[in-house]
Order: sequence, then C-alpha cells, then structure tokens
Amino acid sequence: MTQDPAGSLLSLPPPHVPAAALADLAATHWGLGGRLHPLTSERDQNHRLDTLRGSFTLKLANPAEPAALTRFQTEALLHAARHAPDLPTPRVVPTRDGRTILPTPEGALRLLTWLPGTPLAHLARTPALAAAIGTALGRLDATLASFSHPAADHHLLWDIRNARDLAPLAAALPDDLKPRIAAFLTRFATRTAPALDQLPRQVIHGDFNPHNLLADPDAPTSLAGILDFGDMTLSHRICDLAVAASYLIDPSEPPALLVPLVRAYHQANPLTEGELRLLPDLITARLVTTLTISAWRAVRYPQNAPYILRNAPTSRAGLDALCDPDALAAQLLHACESPPR
Repeated sequence: MTQDPAGSLLSLPPPHVPAAALADLAATHWGLGGRLHPLTSERDQNHRLDTLRGSFTLKLANPAEPAALTRFQTEALLHAARHAPDLPTPRVVPTRDGRTILPTPEGALRLLTWLPGTPLAHLARTPALAAAIGTALGRLDATLASFSHPAADHHLLWDIRNARDLAPLAAALPDDLKPRIAAFLTRFATRTAPALDQLPRQVIHGDFNPHNLLADPDAPTSLAGILDFGDMTLSHRICDLAVAASYLIDPSEPPALLVPLVRAYHQANPLTEGELRLLPDLITARLVTTLTISAWRAVRYPQNAPYILRNAPTSRAGLDALCDPDALAAQLLHACESPPR
C-alpha cells in the first residue's frame, strides 16, 4: 500500500510525450492532421489540436490514473451529452474504429471537441455571472444525479468530504496558516463531517472553478463551456456548490456573489435546508483543501509552482473573509426561502 498521503495521481508529474508522437497518434487513429499547442494541466498532458476540420482537445491521462477512472469520466461526458445536450460540455470524439479511449503505453488518450470562449478567471466577478454559474452547475448536477458507474466511489483528496485526510500535508503550509488550518480540520472532523454524512450523494463535477468555465465573448454572463471532468467522484451534492462558491467570495462583502450563486443553483436544482446550513463550512473546507494541496505540490514540483499556486491568493482572501459561517448560512437560507421556479 502506498505511503504517500496525497495518492499517486497527485504525487506524479504529468506525462511528457513528444508532440510529434501525439500528432502521429491523432493522425493514425482519428484521421486528423494539424498543429498541437500545449495546455497547462495539474495531472495530465493536454494539447489543443488545430485541424482543417476545427479544433479539438487531445488528452493524455496520467499513467497513474486507473483505466476504470478514465472510463468513468468519459461515460459521464457521454451521459451529459445525451441527457442535457444544451449544456456546454465537451463531446467525446471516437477513433476511426469507434473507441472513446485509446490505450497507449504512456496513458489513456482521448479526443474531445474544443470549446471556444473566455475563461471566467479573466473576467470581473458580477452577481449576474455568479447566477449563470449557479444555474449551469445546478443543471449539470441534476443531470449527473441519474448517472452511476462502478468507479465513481473512489477516494480523491480534492473531494471536500475527505478534508480530514489533509493533515499529513499541512507541514508545507506557511507558518502563519498552520494553527488556523489545524483548528479547522479538528472542527471538520467533529462537527462538519457527521452532518455531511446525512446529506444527498451523487456523482459531482468536483472542480467548478473559473479556470474550468468559459464565457461567450458576445454574452459574458452566458456560459459557453464547462471543462475538466477529471475530479469527478461520488460525493455529496452540496460539495459541488461549495467548490464553485469558494471562488466567488468578495472579501469586502462575502454574500454579494454567494447569494445569487446559491439562489440560482437552488432554482435549477432545489437544495435541502441541511445542505444550505452546512454550505459555509464546506466552502471553508474547500479553501483549506486548495491551500493545503497547492502548498504541498508547489514544494514537490517547484518548476510548476506558478500554475499550482494560481488559486492560492484568492483562497487565502476567502478564508480570511469567512469569519461567521452561521450568519452566512442564515443569509443563504433566507435567499432560498421562495419556492424554486
């Protein structure tokens, strides 16, 4: 059994296969020739493939990723395309012989449609944009509620329900954060986790952050793309909303964006009172998770530290702002009092 507290997927660097070799595979198995452009990724090796037939995303999975997990993610995309075709999710492009996944010695290779748009990380956060995020996530979660897969219930350190497993990584945190995060992890284990265990579970996206969401340049409050299904897992539905919320905290007024986000989600996919009451603690748990895993990985892979730490300043500011979770829970409950439309 591995002794690595983060697990092999977070402990190994992304694969590094020469672009020429990947281009040959795309030409041979998909009949597509073109130019590859590297994309940043935490665990996988991804490229944009520009061809005469349009652009695509060529994804080479980390060799540590189990084959069943790759199938799980792929089948979830197929499920979303069938049951919610108007949601802007990538479409799986099969090989010439009909395979959705091409096994290679370096990892599983897949081709997805390329979704154009502006990453939300580059846009100003507004209440209208927060509401658009809430609606899209609510609809996606409602769609995934009917999806199941044998590999769905796997351990993922990024999953909020596993926050108690972060303690071995906390040594990499800045010294001024260590006592605060240790205290939160104790609170999570004794108070939050038992309450979370009683809440609805389903397959979730797991990483609805602004770097994984695209806006339509001609309609900035309309989502044009939902990317990166690599953190999907069977978890608690409210954890998906907590992830999205953790990136929409206005330090000067935390409810300003959280209220429209949560209200819009609730209208698309009604939440229970128990979920709403626990949401602020789960948002904090996601911030703690981001700070802890990012600090640990940045020490381990200093050459990739700027990408790994890209969300750390926002997470730190959000953590500082969420000083009264009970008051925030009351505001969110009040915002969702009206029956969903």
